[in-house]
Amino acid sequence: MVKEASIIEYNREHCRKEAYKMQFTFRHTNFNVLDLSRSLAFYEKALGLKEIRRIERPDFTIVYIGDGVSSFCLELTWLKARTTPYNLGENEFHTAFAVSDMDNALALHRSMDCVVYENPDMGIYFIVDPDGYWLEIIPEVL
Repeated sequence: MVKEASIIEYNREHCRKEAYKMQFTFRHTNFNVLDLSRSLAFYEKALGLKEIRRIERPDFTIVYIGDGVSSFCLELTWLKARTTPYNLGENEFHTAFAVSDMDNALALHRSMDCVVYENPDMGIYFIVDPDGYWLEIIPEVL
């Protein structure tokens, strides 16, 4: 009789091998937002992200925004009936954006009063969006 633990390990190893046979690519990450217009304005001003695609439904709207360079998008989901802020929990998840001009980016974000943490030793800083999501700003590595 085969032990249950060995079956579980076999399944894990089989899944790992199968995953290597396929090509996975990043597409998007999702943030739920309370005020879609406010969020779109923030992301355009702070990061230059533009609307790529919109899905309108009676109860919700999904907008994909991107940088026009990579195929990766940020998906903003607005649940129209929601009126209370989302609980983002205590984990330290964030999305990082690379920029070619850190000094001007930092000046812009300071003028927007959205810088929440600076780490000069590492050459990075974080901004926060209107819903409390942290966004890391890092120098573009050439």
